[in-house]
Amino acid sequence: MFLSEEQKSQIVEAIKAAEKQTSGEIKVHIEAFCVGDVLTRAQEVFAQLQLHQTQQRNGVLFYLAYADRKFAILGDKGIHQCVPENFWDEIRKAMQSQFVMNQFAAGFVVGITQAGEALKQYFPYQSDDINEISDEISFG
Repeated sequence: MFLSEEQKSQIVEAIKAAEKQTSGEIKVHIEAFCVGDVLTRAQEVFAQLQLHQTQQRNGVLFYLAYADRKFAILGDKGIHQCVPENFWDEIRKAMQSQFVMNQFAAGFVVGITQAGEALKQYFPYQSDDINEISDEISFG
């Protein structure tokens, strides 16, 4: 198993904590292999998981193909209309610094936490916010 139950739990808890600050919806998808371009695959997974179905179009996908050592962060249309062009760069760098040490759970927690902090300025949490996307990790 790629992640222990404790590591999976840490990632899910990071998602829940981040989503308490933002109406953005965060999803982690993990699979072993990524055939072809990582962004193309992340877009396919984004569509399969219906992350584009959120009310504010503010879904975020953290995608990892661990055996191929490829990952991507993908935000929906609503996010891209608000954030600067290099929005994901620092988050990606912080995650990558953990991933190169095979600290995948820690990398996800860092990225999710930073994303939640950054997204709250564009999509602050609302008291009537509904969790539109499951916080559980999906696996390919």
